Amino acid sequence: MRLDLDALTVAVPPGDLARTRAFHAARPAGRGPAGPDELYAARAAAPPPRPADPPARDDVAVADGRRVPIRITSPPVPARGVLLEIHGGGFYLGSAAQSDVRNRALADALGVAVVAVDHRLAPEHPWPAAPDDCATAAVWLLDHAQARFGTGRVAVTGTSAGATLAVTTLLRLRERGLAHRVAGAELRYGTYDLSATTPAGRRIADEWFLQAYAGHVADRTRHDVSPVFADLSGLPPLLMTAGTRDVLLDDGLAMAARLVAAGVEADLRLYPDVPHGFAGHDTPVAALARAHARDWLAARLAGG
Repeated sequence: MRLDLDALTVAVPPGDLARTRAFHAARPAGRGPAGPDELYAARAAAPPPRPADPPARDDVAVADGRRVPIRITSPPVPARGVLLEIHGGGFYLGSAAQSDVRNRALADALGVAVVAVDHRLAPEHPWPAAPDDCATAAVWLLDHAQARFGTGRVAVTGTSAGATLAVTTLLRLRERGLAHRVAGAELRYGTYDLSATTPAGRRIADEWFLQAYAGHVADRTRHDVSPVFADLSGLPPLLMTAGTRDVLLDDGLAMAARLVAAGVEADLRLYPDVPHGFAGHDTPVAALARAHARDWLAARLAGG
């Protein structure tokens, strides 16, 4: 069997690709904090999240005796579905509010409500705090979507570390017999081996976020930490997005292969010459990836 990456790579008009390449060539590659001091400095220097118009509203998800803060973005029309959004940030940065503008755009474009999880962050709250919070929000949403939003159609979206948490959330839902109630999940450039034992995982073995989030875990191949090692059968359809210059590309390819082998409907789309986090920037390739994701979610939430 031959894995044809060219066939998986999305075609981009030459001019759009040139403008995107120029943007990334002029932008230095970033790196995560190398320790607690750099992390706290990065948090202190981070600008406040941009407000959305109309704004999201704060709420609390309650399930299994746990309470998790969430932010709800309502559509301008009766909701056709609900999207559970899990933010990225290496498990140690970010907040639900950082996604307000993106979630407002999704709510307006798709006519869906978006529930963003304000999960706890490492190192103050290492694993399993974030998976606990995301699972709590997911269970609450499945229990309350019809009453709160007028629809039981639910999908999940996650970016970077949020994509990892989206998969652990789906696995926890499957263990409870609930995964079939999720219409699909959109995953952007997640990291699926935090054990540094696979070839893909070893590429990020020296990243401090691994120690901050899961350094205390004796066996990081457990699937609630590194979902690439899980039995992946029974998960809902997935859209996986990555760039061909992403340090996590091999990790995404391995995860996609294991999903397909498990019989999961996994749509892997690669975008040329872009690095990790590319869809968060104002480039033609990012706009194309976001449009593809919106179309895929719209089809899933419409039952297509």
